[in-house]
Amino acid sequence: MISKLPYKTKQFFFVLIKLSIVFGAFYFIYNKLTTNNKLDFNVFVTFLSEKAFFTPKNVSFLLILTCFNWFFEITKWKTLTSSLKKISFTEALGQSLGSLTASLFTPNRIGEYGAKAIYFKTKYRKRVLLLNFMSNAMQMSVTLLFGCIGLFLLTQQNNIEINFIRVSRGLLFIITLTLLTIVGIKQNKYKIKGFTITKIKHFINDLPLRIKLIPWLLSVLRYLIFSYQFYFLLSIFNIELNYLEAMVYITSLYLLSSLLPSIFILDVVVKGSIAIYLFSFININELTILAVITLMWLLNVVIPSFFGSFYVLNFNWPRNEN
Repeated sequence: MISKLPYKTKQFFFVLIKLSIVFGAFYFIYNKLTTNNKLDFNVFVTFLSEKAFFTPKNVSFLLILTCFNWFFEITKWKTLTSSLKKISFTEALGQSLGSLTASLFTPNRIGEYGAKAIYFKTKYRKRVLLLNFMSNAMQMSVTLLFGCIGLFLLTQQNNIEINFIRVSRGLLFIITLTLLTIVGIKQNKYKIKGFTITKIKHFINDLPLRIKLIPWLLSVLRYLIFSYQFYFLLSIFNIELNYLEAMVYITSLYLLSSLLPSIFILDVVVKGSIAIYLFSFININELTILAVITLMWLLNVVIPSFFGSFYVLNFNWPRNEN
């Protein structure tokens, strides 16, 4: 039906879709800032003013950290896609920020997969989906690595009682799921988006070591950047913690919040609830933690998504694609 529509009609719908994505993203951001049950926006702004947050030094340094955070993410995506097609840093920038805006209000950023894929011609799209999955898996592996260490140290420092029955049930579920996955991998008949499991394994194994190693190292650098940004915000609000002590709680926070599925726009709420619980062990007040979580969200999600809206509005289908 779409192919039979006049060209101008298709162009009109195409522009309408892009505008809907941008206005939808802006609306969700506005709605989250003004209807947050945990942190009133006026209270938030007043708190920042009282703490002298809006100084040129603080704002400049935080924005520099945000730029580095996204620089590593964009470089990671550029490196991964080089196995298919050489793209410039500017193209990787547009794809990364544009897909962020398009996926802002989708569960667990699932919309990012489709958004990045449409930047490429049809023949590349299935492999782009796999590369995007690899990118997210690498970042998650870093979160798990640092988070498990932090959570272990957290339980040791605070003598947190663990319900071993529930933990055993969880481990049993994970082990069962893993075994089923292994069995499934051995069956060539299972397919993911038209790819057999065997083809997926070959695709990953055939990638050069450089394509696998460099993006993972960039994921580590990115993790260190935004975790330090969290620590710096704590220091701005006069929280006296040394870096290593703070990292125990920060890494635990990112691990626990990553394991909970949520709509990306509600990520600030999920992290806020977990952070309040974790930082209560060292008697940091709720308002300070919520302010830090909100600022992290504004710096690393909202501001980049505003720039991403430019790339969404200026998106055009790849050449020779209908």
